[in-house]
Amino acid sequence: MRAARFLAGRLAGLLIVLLVIAFISYLVFYLLPADPARLACGRPCTPENLAVARDFMGFGEPWWRQLLDFLGGVFTGRTFGEGPAAIHCPAPCFGYSFQQNAQVIDLISSHAPVTASLALGAAVLWLLLGVGTGVLAATRRGTFVDRIVMAGSVAGVSAPTYLLGLLGILVFGFTLDMVPVHGYVPFTESPVDWAWHLILPWLVLAYVHAALYARLTRGQMIEAFGEDYIRTARAKGLTERRVVGYHALRNVLLPVVTLFGIDLGSLLGGAVITERVFGMPGIGALIIGAVHELDVPLLLGCTLFAALLVVVCNFAVDIVYGLLDPRTRN
Repeated sequence: MRAARFLAGRLAGLLIVLLVIAFISYLVFYLLPADPARLACGRPCTPENLAVARDFMGFGEPWWRQLLDFLGGVFTGRTFGEGPAAIHCPAPCFGYSFQQNAQVIDLISSHAPVTASLALGAAVLWLLLGVGTGVLAATRRGTFVDRIVMAGSVAGVSAPTYLLGLLGILVFGFTLDMVPVHGYVPFTESPVDWAWHLILPWLVLAYVHAALYARLTRGQMIEAFGEDYIRTARAKGLTERRVVGYHALRNVLLPVVTLFGIDLGSLLGGAVITERVFGMPGIGALIIGAVHELDVPLLLGCTLFAALLVVVCNFAVDIVYGLLDPRTRN
């Protein structure tokens, strides 16, 4: 019963956050000076044609009415215009890109596998590397290994992602000619080429994020080693591996899980810089294209999609938190 109340409360909070984000996002984009209807009207664009374009695209209504139509379209679908020229957008409708003549959800779906491949692969690497090196540095505090790990983590936290990406392309792509430096191959076409094109972006993202995870894990582990329950476990004669791997690491995982949910949600919403550097057609590239073309419906849909992923990942973090620490269910 307590678990059901815990899930219901988190779901209610998730829906409220999504509604607030949708409200703020729609208001911000409504106040932008760019007029999607004017862009679609063409030249010459008379006031009459501009009014027709606004009505067809749904921008002729007050902003609150547009927001309600948008939210309704997510659940029930939406129709733009009337008569033979009408365009139907089935649910879930995140809007319609009139400049690309395609539904926003279809554009996102076609680019999402690229971003998902990049984010999930890098996330596995940085979680293993970051937590592993953090534990290694904590168990060998003050040694040469500890200093090497901390020096590498400081470099990783300080270096911009685009700089590491360009250096990786220069060294491993052009100088050594070891890996591809541009493009993406779908997994369904060739799993080997898919991984081979992603290995360098994975390593760049993994290094940047693993550096932060190593510092966090090391600090938490050192703090845990000073707690009474660790001293009690050692006094009982437990092996150091069990003390570190079960008792200390279990409590260290709580802040790591929180950070992981935020980072993964952000990357799934679009790794803009990394995708730009490596020429990958993911959500980040889609967002950049929408900004350049002032495609407001597409930009709004991508923004809400990214927000949805961040909120869902944080919801998953809450669930994992409840499994790791039952006290958080209250």
